[in-house]
Amino acid sequence: MAQARQRFGPCRSPVAADPQKSPVTLLGELRPGLRYACLAERTEMPVSSSQRGRVRNSASGGSFIMALRVDGRVFEGCGRSKKLAKNQAARCALQALFNIRLAPEGRAGIQPSRNKCPHLPQDFADAIFHLVREKYWELAGCSSPMHARHKALAGIVMTRGLDLRQAQVVALSTGTKCINGEYISDQGLVVNDCHAEIIVRRALIRFLYSQLELHDSQRREDWEQSIFVRHKQAGYRLKENIHFHMYISTSPCGDARINSPYESSSELPGGRPLMKRLHMHLRTKIEAGEGTLPVRSQAPVQTWDGVLQGERLITMSCTDKITRWNVLGLQGALLSHLLEPVYLHSLTVGSLRHTGHFTRVLSQRLERLGALPTPYCRNQPLLSGLSSSECRQPGKSPCFSVNWTAGDSQLEVLSASTGKRKDSGTPSRLCKHAFFTRWARLCRRLNVHTPPAGDQGDSAELLYCEAKQAAGRYQTVKQQWLRSLQDMGLGTWVRKPPEQEHFLPGV
Repeated sequence: MAQARQRFGPCRSPVAADPQKSPVTLLGELRPGLRYACLAERTEMPVSSSQRGRVRNSASGGSFIMALRVDGRVFEGCGRSKKLAKNQAARCALQALFNIRLAPEGRAGIQPSRNKCPHLPQDFADAIFHLVREKYWELAGCSSPMHARHKALAGIVMTRGLDLRQAQVVALSTGTKCINGEYISDQGLVVNDCHAEIIVRRALIRFLYSQLELHDSQRREDWEQSIFVRHKQAGYRLKENIHFHMYISTSPCGDARINSPYESSSELPGGRPLMKRLHMHLRTKIEAGEGTLPVRSQAPVQTWDGVLQGERLITMSCTDKITRWNVLGLQGALLSHLLEPVYLHSLTVGSLRHTGHFTRVLSQRLERLGALPTPYCRNQPLLSGLSSSECRQPGKSPCFSVNWTAGDSQLEVLSASTGKRKDSGTPSRLCKHAFFTRWARLCRRLNVHTPPAGDQGDSAELLYCEAKQAAGRYQTVKQQWLRSLQDMGLGTWVRKPPEQEHFLPGV
C-alpha cells in the first residue's frame, strides 16, 4: 500500500493482543479513562418457567446498547447485558482505531466476520478520502473557481483486491439539490436528482458502459484490461478482485442523517430527539431545496399533470436510494440485461463520527426481505468515518452540480434546478436519454435481444420504460424489496410520473 504509506505511514497489520484480556480492559489500557453510555435498554417480557431457558438464549430477551467515544469517534455495541454490549463496542473501537482484531469471545488475531463488525480499517478509509479529494482538486483547478465550491463531495474509487497501489478514482460529483418540477422532461433529457451521492452513481454507470465497450473491442489488450469477464453463455460479471469504494463528505440525507444521535440535525429546537416512530422511515427530498420530510403519500406514483400544475415533485432521500443499491446493485435496470449486480464494497462518510446508526439503517430495513434469487444478495458495505472530519465550506449551497467519469477531460457542470448543462442548457451526459441510447447501441453490438412483455422485437424499438421492465429478475427483486418496506411500516416508495419514461433511444 505504497500510497497509504507515503501519506499515513506504514499500514498496520493486525496486532496480537493478550488473549486473556477482555476488549474493555485492552482498550482501557490504550485509552485510559473512557466512559461508556447506555443508549437503549430493552427489558425481558414476562415468560413462564418452561419458556425461561429458551428466552434466555434468544434475541427476544433483554438487550442493551452501549456507546463510547474514542479519539473523537463513537462506537456502539449491543448485548443481553451491559457487559456484553460494552465488550462489543470496545471490540469495534480496537479494530477501527488500532487494527487489533478480536473474536467475539475475546481471543486475539481472528478476523471478525463482515456481519459482526462491518467497519473499514481507518488507514484504508483515509486513503480513499485523499484519493477522491486530490483528484477533485486536480480537475477543479482546470475549471472556474466558482465551480470548485461544494457543500457535498462524492467519489468512487476502484481497487483490485484491497491494494491501494492500483487504486483508481473512476467517478466524482458534487451537489445537494433536485430539479424544479416544471423542468421535468418526457424525453429523459434532464437529471432529476443532483445530490452528490446520486450523481456519482450515475457517473459510475458511464464507467461501466465504457468497460463493457472495452471488452467488446477487437484488440486483445483492450478486452484484457476490461474489469468484466464473460459469464455463462451471455452476460458479464466483474472480475473477482474488483471492488468499488464510495466516499461521501457528509452523511446522506434522510434517516441516516436526521435520526442519528450524533448528528446535530437530529434534534428539534427544544433539544428533544426526533420521535422513534420515524426511525428508518422513508423520507423525500425538498424540491429545489435541502432537507427531507417523511413520506406522507399513500399513492406509489405521482401524476404528470399534478406536477406541472405545481404539485411538489417527490424525490426519495439518498439514504433510501443507498439502501436500494444494497439490494438491486448500482448498475440499474438497463445494465441488468447485461451484467450481474454491482455492489459497493465500502462506504466512507466524511462527517460520520459514529457508524452504529448508519449500520442499523442499512441492515434493519432488509430484515423482512426474504431470500433473493441468484445473483442478488443483501449487500452490507464496510462503513467508516475519517480520522479527522473534512471541513465543510461555509455559506449557502451552490445551485449547481459537477460530475466526472474516468476518461473525461474535464468536469461537466449542471444546473441543479433545471437538470441540464449550466453553460449551454443542453442535456447532460448523465441523463436517461444518453444512457438509453448508449445501452441500445451496446445491445446491437453484442447481439443482445430484450423484447418486452408485448414481444415487439428489436431492443432499438423499445420505449425506455419497456426496456427497464424487460429486466425480469431485477424487477422481481425490486418489487419484493418495496413490499418488505411496506410490511415493516416504513412507508411507500413514491415514483415520478411514468410519462417521463415514454421515449425511444437516439440513433
